[in-house]
Amino acid sequence: MKNSIAFILAGGQGERLYPLTKDRAKPAVPFGGIYRIIDFTLSNCVNSELKRIFVLTQYKSFALDRHITLGWNSIFNIESGEFLHPMPPQFRMKDDWYLGTADSVYHNLYSLKATNPGYVFILSGDHVYKMDYRKMLRFHKSKDASVTIGLYEVPIEQASQFGVLEVNSEQRIIGFEEKPQNPKPMPTDSSKALISMGVYLFNTEALVASLMVDAEDHNSGHDFGRDVIPKMFEGYRVYGYPFEDENKGREKYWRDVGTIDEYYKTNLDLVEVDPIFNFYDKRWPIRTLQPQFPPAKTVFSDFNQGRVGLVLQSVVAPGTIISGGRVYRSILSHQVHIHSYTDVSESILMEGVEVNRYAKIRRAIIDKWVKIPENMEIGYNLEEDRKRFFTTESGIVVIPKEEKL
Repeated sequence: MKNSIAFILAGGQGERLYPLTKDRAKPAVPFGGIYRIIDFTLSNCVNSELKRIFVLTQYKSFALDRHITLGWNSIFNIESGEFLHPMPPQFRMKDDWYLGTADSVYHNLYSLKATNPGYVFILSGDHVYKMDYRKMLRFHKSKDASVTIGLYEVPIEQASQFGVLEVNSEQRIIGFEEKPQNPKPMPTDSSKALISMGVYLFNTEALVASLMVDAEDHNSGHDFGRDVIPKMFEGYRVYGYPFEDENKGREKYWRDVGTIDEYYKTNLDLVEVDPIFNFYDKRWPIRTLQPQFPPAKTVFSDFNQGRVGLVLQSVVAPGTIISGGRVYRSILSHQVHIHSYTDVSESILMEGVEVNRYAKIRRAIIDKWVKIPENMEIGYNLEEDRKRFFTTESGIVVIPKEEKL
């Protein structure tokens, strides 16, 4: 891994995750009470001993840059050649913003050549999973591959949302379709299809040569999945690596939290009695910035008056106070304050949210520093909610950061 570097793609606008991406890049969106989405990819890198990392940023990157600087840089040993560098567009290759995933790496070929690695991992900064990239590198070398793509199995009815791949008996990729209407099933299981995880491993020479060709193609969208890799099927050895999950759960777990509904569902998975994704595995820790807040606490136990600080089946971050209110199946981030006689259920409350007396919240995502007024109801009358707030078709109500109510 010392002969490898990683480019983490973190520059997308995250339009499908709006309004959570109104003021921040998608990888910087809070997740699971104390984390940011990018923490999962960064933790995979560190746990895999992949410690030479460029994070390619572009849109609304302040929160992401701050999180990386304060929460991550201290664990990298600069004297040993380790680094974690946020990289905004450099305009070295051409005077334009990133036009696609491949173009973002093409813009940074100068940094790639300066580090002179043998292998390059291209990773997405907005997926939730646990993966040992060392195993992928061993597979890549055993196949003498030019590029290897991480593969994940999904039900055939979900495959049209992703890039679908075909492999032969030796795991060599022989076909690719981007979000096909009729996905091709796996030869061994017609109920499933193989999709790209957005995890790529290149030999450096093959990567540079392919990016140079793609940059000259004015008809290209300059995307790895749609443009660069399909052109490599002839002339290069392109293989698919079956995802090996370090989560060690009852099923393999990889999630693209690119929409509000998927983000909500993936968060709420964490409050299950036996969640598929395990935060409590000391063998494969998920790291993040840990601010200095006091422990969470509940106060008031006046059962006769219904003023009880009660939390059931929820994730509660430090600094949070549940003061005489009820919380059920919810994610509460740092410094949330739940006042008396309130009811919060199946919701995600980010840092600094305050829920005042007699308010009721159900199936909602409340972004940072929003103050919910007394007696306000959210998630109980979707027709009214849609007049005031962003609401998905499935009924998830989203209130943006610092919204005045």
